[in-house]
Amino acid sequence: MTRKIPSLLFRFPAMSASIPPGLVVRGFTPPLRLADFRLLALDMDSTLINIECVDEIAAAAGRKAEVAAITEAAMRGEITDYKESLRQRVALLKGVPVSALHAVYDRRLQLNPGAETLVRAAQSAGLKTLLVSGGFTFFTDRIRDRLGIDFTRSNVLGVHDGVLTGAMVDQPWGDICDGEEKKRMLLSTCAQLHIQPSQAIAVGDGANDLPMMGVAGLSVAYHAKPRVREQAMVAINDGGLDRLLELVTP
Repeated sequence: MTRKIPSLLFRFPAMSASIPPGLVVRGFTPPLRLADFRLLALDMDSTLINIECVDEIAAAAGRKAEVAAITEAAMRGEITDYKESLRQRVALLKGVPVSALHAVYDRRLQLNPGAETLVRAAQSAGLKTLLVSGGFTFFTDRIRDRLGIDFTRSNVLGVHDGVLTGAMVDQPWGDICDGEEKKRMLLSTCAQLHIQPSQAIAVGDGANDLPMMGVAGLSVAYHAKPRVREQAMVAINDGGLDRLLELVTP
C-alpha cells in the first residue's frame, strides 16, 4: 500500500544516498523523524519474537507439523477466516500441560534481532508502544513486562486442572484478536492518546497484520510474507528490526 505521509514530515531533508541493501521503501523519501510519530504498534509472533508460539506449543502434543501448516497458510493470506484457523489450531492443543508454555518461553522464545533496540529508541523518542497479537496472553504479558510495553491485545487460552482445554476464553472486547481486531486496537489506542492514526507506525509479517498496517502512517514489513512485503511502505528483508532506524531516525 502506498500511503500519504503527513506533510509535516517532509520538512526534513531527503537522504542523498541510496536506500541501504536489504531495505525497500515505497511512498516516502527518508529519513523521517521517529519523534514525529507517537505510537509504535508491533505484531509479536515472527515479528517481535522469533517463533510462532502456537506451533511450538503444538510440538508438546506431537502436532507441530499439522499446526504449523495451518499457521503458514494463514500468514500467507490463503486462509481468509483467520478466527476459524486459530480455533482449529488451538483445538489441537487440547490436553497440553501449562508447563509446556513455560518451556516454550524459557527455551524457545527469543526477541528477534534489533527488537529491543527499536523499542527502546521509540520509547526514548516519546512514543507509546502497543503489542497486538493473534497469539496468547501467556506470552504477550511476559514480553510486555520485559520491554515495558504500554498496551497489549491478544488471546486467552482456556486452562482447566493445569492443561489446555483446546479453546479460547472470550474477553470484554471480543473473542479473538484477528486482523480486524488489531486494526481496531490501533485505532482505539490512537483515540485514547488523542493522536491521529497517521502518527502511528505498524510493524508486522503476516496477512493478519495488513489491516492495522493499512491505517497507520508508516507500515513496516519485517521478513514478511510476499503479500505483506508488496503492500508495506518499508520492507526489512535483511537484518534486524532496528534497521528501521536507518530510515526513521531518532
